[in-house]
Amino acid sequence: MNAPPRTITERLDAINEFDREPVSNDRLQGPGNFIGLYAGEHVAGTEFVIGPLFVAHGVAAADLVLGLLVGNLLAVLSWAFLTAPIATRTRLNMYWMLRKISGPWLLIAYNVVNAAMFCFLAGSMISVAATAVGLPFNMPMPALSDLYPNSLAWVVVVILVGSVVTVLAILGFEKIAQFSKIAAPWMFLVFVACGVAVLPQLGVQSAGDFWSVANEVIWTGVPLEGRVHFSFWHVMFFAWFCNMAMHIGMADLTILRYAKKWTYGFASAFGMYLGHFVAWIAASILYALALQQGNDSPAPGPIAYLGAGYAGVIAVVVAGWTTANPTIYRAGLALQTITPNWKRWKVTLAVGGITTIAALFPALMMRLLDFVALYGLLLMPMGAVLFADFWLLPKLGRRSNYAEWKQLLISWPAALAWFGALAACWGINAVWGVQIFFLGLPGWFIATALYLGGSMVQQRGATQDDGGNA
Repeated sequence: MNAPPRTITERLDAINEFDREPVSNDRLQGPGNFIGLYAGEHVAGTEFVIGPLFVAHGVAAADLVLGLLVGNLLAVLSWAFLTAPIATRTRLNMYWMLRKISGPWLLIAYNVVNAAMFCFLAGSMISVAATAVGLPFNMPMPALSDLYPNSLAWVVVVILVGSVVTVLAILGFEKIAQFSKIAAPWMFLVFVACGVAVLPQLGVQSAGDFWSVANEVIWTGVPLEGRVHFSFWHVMFFAWFCNMAMHIGMADLTILRYAKKWTYGFASAFGMYLGHFVAWIAASILYALALQQGNDSPAPGPIAYLGAGYAGVIAVVVAGWTTANPTIYRAGLALQTITPNWKRWKVTLAVGGITTIAALFPALMMRLLDFVALYGLLLMPMGAVLFADFWLLPKLGRRSNYAEWKQLLISWPAALAWFGALAACWGINAVWGVQIFFLGLPGWFIATALYLGGSMVQQRGATQDDGGNA
């Protein structure tokens, strides 16, 4: 009988996150963990950045509410009907599945881009938490125009927050889900309390006053100087595609492979409507008050302090952690696929270090809308490839996982779909001026068509009967 692991390194080595094999039945999770995880990840410190940016871009009140209702519904349906069924049928993480489809060489390129994007995204969340941690110490807050660290205090606080987040990510999925499940209900209540508490200062004395104040003071339809005006369509597509990499980009196969049933994909609604609806609205209200007081910087810590004092500050810190933790976890698994001699915890530790360095640059946080749209667009085509390979190729009488079957180092149809879709999106933007928020939908269909067309050519001599959907 093997002796139990004793040293810290041995204990970390023993954590099994099913890097290269399906999740076993005894490790499947119930719905509570997914409700907690999605609520914790999407009721996040970054909501204190995104909500204010809608105000800065001059969204009208009706456009905001309707756009968020529709866009978040589309996001939930994407998780439930596109991502979750594949996750619960294969039980594999997204990166190992993609390796079977794309071949190891293309996967290396994808995973480097993927991990870098997740590191930058988690870095923005660590920056968000740092604005709250530094508030009691009168740390100078970054401004909208800041690219580089603006003080030594900022560097120290970011490193401390990044260290805590990395340790939690190393502990694995179950610990992340448990932490989020505990934190999420309290964080949501603080978000609501923050928004409600400042309404009287904006002129809301009764429930009947809210809509007129919303239109005249908060979401006025007039952008700040230098900002592009946002309409209903901007809000809807941003709400749908701000997590494009997770649902139609299939990154959340890594999370949902632990679900007992595919219907747990609907748990994403707790993140979308608590975080990307209520929390964004609450953060917008707080920013409107900050503007009245002459502060146009959307630094989350001070904004939360306006509404709930130090309870708001603590909520920003915890919300930053609960969002950055699963993001670093995903990035660690992405790099683990191309570093077979490294244990997952070592890869995650390295990812945490890169993420913390990225968090030192406040521009990541201040340009969050643009960055979120860009990272989703870059990763989306390979999600379309995975969807088409799993569902559509067998229906066309062709073989899934063709690169694995033929032991190819690279799948040219997958490469064509990835780079071709991105080139097409760039062309649509350059020729017709279509903004980045709207490119994900046509890009997904272009990637799917390119992959199917390339696969039909590549597999002219192969059929599903040669091995089926392996």
